[in-house]
Amino acid sequence: MGSLVYREELEEDKNSAFTWEVQANNKAYNRQFKQKAFLCWWRKKYKRNAIHTAKYNVFSFLPLNLYEQFHRMSNLYFLLIIVLQGIPEISTLPWFTLFAPLVCLLTIRATRDLVDDIGRHRSDRAINNRPCQILVGKSFLWRKWKNLCVGDLVCLHKDSIVPADLVLLASTEPSSLCYVETADIDGETNLKFRQAPTITHHELTNIRKMASFQGKVVCEEPNSRMHHFVGCLEWEGKKYPLDSGNILLRGCRIRNTDTCYGMVIYAGFDTKIMKNCGKIHLKRTKLDHLMNRLVVLIFLSMVVISAALTLGFRFKVKEFKATHHYVSAKHDRSEDMDTFFIFWGFLILLSVMVPMAMFIIAEFIYLGNSVFINWDVHMYYEPQDFPAKARSTSLNDQLGQVEYIFSDKTGTLTQNIMTFKKCCINGVIYGSEEEETPRKEDPYRWNKFADGKLLFHDAELLRIVRANKDQTVREFWRVLAICHTVMVQEKNNQLLYQAASPDEEALVTAARNFGYVFLARTQDSITLMELGEERVYQVLAMMDFNSIRKRMSVLVRTPEGSIYLYTKGADTVIYERLHKKGPMEWTTEDALASFAEQTLRTLCLAYKEVDEDTYEEWRQRHQEASILLQNRAHALHQVYEEMEQNLQLLGATAIEDRLQDGVPETIKCLKQGNIKVWVLTGDKQETAVNIGFACQLLSENMVILEEKEILRILESYWENNNNLQGGKKGRRKNQLPTQVKIALVINGEFLVKGLDCGACQEIPERGDPGHWGWCQRHQHDQDCGHWRGAGGSGGHAGGAEQRLRAGPVPLPAAAAPGARTLVLHAGLQVPALLHLQDTGQHDGPDLVLLLQWLHCAPNGHPLSRENESLNPRE
Repeated sequence: MGSLVYREELEEDKNSAFTWEVQANNKAYNRQFKQKAFLCWWRKKYKRNAIHTAKYNVFSFLPLNLYEQFHRMSNLYFLLIIVLQGIPEISTLPWFTLFAPLVCLLTIRATRDLVDDIGRHRSDRAINNRPCQILVGKSFLWRKWKNLCVGDLVCLHKDSIVPADLVLLASTEPSSLCYVETADIDGETNLKFRQAPTITHHELTNIRKMASFQGKVVCEEPNSRMHHFVGCLEWEGKKYPLDSGNILLRGCRIRNTDTCYGMVIYAGFDTKIMKNCGKIHLKRTKLDHLMNRLVVLIFLSMVVISAALTLGFRFKVKEFKATHHYVSAKHDRSEDMDTFFIFWGFLILLSVMVPMAMFIIAEFIYLGNSVFINWDVHMYYEPQDFPAKARSTSLNDQLGQVEYIFSDKTGTLTQNIMTFKKCCINGVIYGSEEEETPRKEDPYRWNKFADGKLLFHDAELLRIVRANKDQTVREFWRVLAICHTVMVQEKNNQLLYQAASPDEEALVTAARNFGYVFLARTQDSITLMELGEERVYQVLAMMDFNSIRKRMSVLVRTPEGSIYLYTKGADTVIYERLHKKGPMEWTTEDALASFAEQTLRTLCLAYKEVDEDTYEEWRQRHQEASILLQNRAHALHQVYEEMEQNLQLLGATAIEDRLQDGVPETIKCLKQGNIKVWVLTGDKQETAVNIGFACQLLSENMVILEEKEILRILESYWENNNNLQGGKKGRRKNQLPTQVKIALVINGEFLVKGLDCGACQEIPERGDPGHWGWCQRHQHDQDCGHWRGAGGSGGHAGGAEQRLRAGPVPLPAAAAPGARTLVLHAGLQVPALLHLQDTGQHDGPDLVLLLQWLHCAPNGHPLSRENESLNPRE
């Protein structure tokens, strides 16, 4: 799936229009851009920063709410009965006897919708009126968020929330770094760092220079890709590349940075987080659809019964008039007219078959259930004094429809606290098998930079490190100390590491305790303390980690003048790029398999020396690729590939991330509720399976199907299906017995193969194979988000940024036919699923049908379009 995502991202880059031009401190220039809105009506291209996410306003509330309410067949039914009761000839009761309860029902529902929407209005008002400092003239003045425009320069302080999408220009931190927390965007609490371009870091050193800054940003049009940005800064006749590492997104919170300055490039609904929010759509649960069908069925039954009674009445009237001829003289209406009126009279008499009181009571039940959720002591989180809060009165009804949960593993099922457990260097495994416990005597006391928190200890490895004679061991720890994006601060004479990923922090901390201490970082250098010797490495290139590359590399020049490439990443991609494979490589591969069986997260480390001539040729191509606007990612990917070849393997690391308390019990409860669980992870397949058993997602009495078994079953089905279509009779082979619990272990690449070979042709009838699924994301070491409770901060009354993570999550437009949405517990950004949600014009329907086949219902029938919902989350 990763390759599919990468190919489509490249296609998007080629088709992207880099027509978004914003000039700093020049509102007249930015206002000249217009775009066609409708026919001859043109409007300003750049939106203001005010947002409006409420569903109704004063004028639209009544008509829009009535329109939504009369989507319920019961309301249309009651309205028809009221109209019929208003006709004196057929009325059995006064019309207002039913009209008053209907008005009461509509009022209750409208009040509920109004209260929810007032919460949205209040949230919008609070957000739009937040204060921020905007450069006006030659000083920063306090203004409201809604007054921001593109091109404005903004000053932000520690713990401030970013009001719009900004290009970071400078900060008070060394090298103009800025630490941000993205918890309100993707749920990650780990700090990430952004860095200003080198030119603005050196030039914009005071407010006077910022006031005279006239740089122009040329970039892509606003889009919803949160982790992607391509643009360039044009200033004084030169161009400087910009990417996502230079951007502060709306909704981020500034951390550990006193002051930073940015230029607004996207405002309001053009910001990436608002592009992801989408519009609020009318939601209907399966219970609502069932009630609509029942009302229609009852109404048709009433029509048939009324017609039968009317025919019987007609015959009786004929017989009565024939024997009592004097009655006809007093009734001037024809028999047909009498029959017509009598039919509607019977329909009114039978209208009590749909009792309105039931619907009114149901509304009060919804209200009572939402109150009980707030009172539930089992949902109270004592450490933070945080009770459950139902932000919608119909939340209980919506949660009752949940049948699938797509969950991330890291930070959701696990604690997201990484512990360095084992390592393999030059084919030798170091680390104890028994549980690590704090020791009375600190083995790292000889190292003044050791933090004393590392539980890992191996006396033999420590002896080799301190002897400093083994080059492989030396380079192993040097890779861990250099190849990362960790930032360091000194506080109370102690080094504090800030990492975007807890994996990196655990690795850098381990290297620190073993004497390879990361001391400082600038834009072009990294300073280490290696066994008491301070060494400064010049950073020549940083090749970032992403879910496609699955590796990270740093090209540095050593103090001796040599050039080295240090790389760490997934074993699959590192082994593909090794210069040779010998006994040490095979031994390391066996160690990786052993680590995976122990549910440990693994990384491979490698390096190589680069000669000067090769580097000079490569540097020129790298510089040309980095300033491209069109297809920059593809060009950089190719340049990185050229350098990351012929590597020499050093070893592997193994990190433990323990399960959170209560995870097995929670999954057990979900099983009892017949909820299917899919867990997505970036670990090796063996690690994924073992963690599945640890959290009781998998059990010994399950049949676990992997790729080969699933493909064999699919091929058998297609073969038998083709034989049946050709008129041949035969018994289906390889059929699984019904009512058998089966688990699936698959990866993204398998989904692509399954779709390509026609898995979506037809949905077969099978037993219960999709009872639980464990989906391996096949991307190493990085997870993209956390799950939040559907009744938590993602509710309707929360902020617009937080509502991004709330269910329901819509399927791609191409997948919409035959598949409805489902309220999920969060907005996890899984790359493959998120990619389909953004651009699902290719595999949407295929993926939906394949997952429908994989998740057959417990009664032995596949998910049908009428009674199931399929809803694909970091």
